[in-house]
Amino acid sequence: MSGAASVPRRRTRLSPEIRRRQILDEAAQLILAEGLYAVSMERLAREVGISKGLVYNYFPSRDALLAALLGREQGELRDRGMASALRAETFADLIAQTTRLYLEQTRDRGALIAALLADPSVAALMQAETRADRERTVRFFVRATRREYGLPLPVAIAAVEMTSAVTDRAGRLVGEGQLDVETATGMCVSLITGGLESLSRRFRA
Repeated sequence: MSGAASVPRRRTRLSPEIRRRQILDEAAQLILAEGLYAVSMERLAREVGISKGLVYNYFPSRDALLAALLGREQGELRDRGMASALRAETFADLIAQTTRLYLEQTRDRGALIAALLADPSVAALMQAETRADRERTVRFFVRATRREYGLPLPVAIAAVEMTSAVTDRAGRLVGEGQLDVETATGMCVSLITGGLESLSRRFRA
């Protein structure tokens, strides 16, 4: 045996941020490949190549780890959505950009998010944050809708709640492979802007 071959392999020391991301990435891959119940602290430690104790240093429980993963996925969508919203020059462009982003996320990561939300313990841990995210999103689109169409506040709130169902349904169709992202985005923009314009005419009459 050569001298080089007898040298033991050194464990790579990673920064806490990188190690935490590595654990979450591995959990996401396991869920997508084998389902939520494939994830255990022991399995993650083995797959990442670290001790189970080190996994617990970052996440005190399996539920906390899965909640952190869901929070990361939702946070990335929120941050990218805000960046898209800031780039939009018109209301139609705002709907198109944010809808496309949501549908791409649904296509690429929808199975992961759905699996996490289906776990009652994870959903309970994230309930307050998920509700707060939704309320912020609704407020943002209510303000944008009122600026564009001049609707009364209660009507604008109801309209945003109802049109969000259009986007949600489009996400399911994209996830099921019945629509591609671009087709679904165009349909959402037409349905949402057309419906709001019709509503605006009604309240201006």
